[in-house]
Amino acid sequence: MHVLIAGANGQIGQHLLREMADSDHEARAMIRHPEQGPELQQLGATETVVGDLEQDCSEAMKGCDVVIFAAGSGPHTGPDKTTDVDQDGAIRLIDTAKENGIKHFIIVSSMGAEEPENGPEKLQHYLKAKHNADEHLKKSGLNYTIVRPGQLTNDEGTGKVAVSARHENVGKISRQDVGRVLLAVLDADTTVNQIFEVISGDTPIADALANL
Repeated sequence: MHVLIAGANGQIGQHLLREMADSDHEARAMIRHPEQGPELQQLGATETVVGDLEQDCSEAMKGCDVVIFAAGSGPHTGPDKTTDVDQDGAIRLIDTAKENGIKHFIIVSSMGAEEPENGPEKLQHYLKAKHNADEHLKKSGLNYTIVRPGQLTNDEGTGKVAVSARHENVGKISRQDVGRVLLAVLDADTTVNQIFEVISGDTPIADALANL
């Protein structure tokens, strides 16, 4: 499949590109600056395309079968940027995907996005933005998968996870394993129109997704 990755230059996006390099799928990395292209192609991007989530991304999406939204405003930006990227940018890309006949839209959300008002006060704005994007995707009519990782770490991945509609406790997961989960979603029909939380666990990723 031809896959557009929004947020390809982020940490999860870069891990995903490394994983896709050895897969049968072709990754089109959407970047904001052309100079980012060569490094991402070395990581595994088949091609790069310049696009801005705050603008129209129709051209970046042409010819793709799947969109993976792995973008995020980052921890050092204010609430306005969180709204612009994590909420409005995602919603804009979802609408564009529908207009362009995309077969499957995969979004990286967050544990806690189901009920943002119950999250830590400092995270509620972020979780609300994720919640609004998730809800828009669910109602879009697109085939969707909403992946909600626990607390992200930079540890080396284990390739083993725990997947559930709702975990009782917030766990951790490496960004590398989130990238591996996103790749596995591409080949797992069981994930279509599913929302799941994922943290580190004892089950190989493919097996965990097969049991959804």
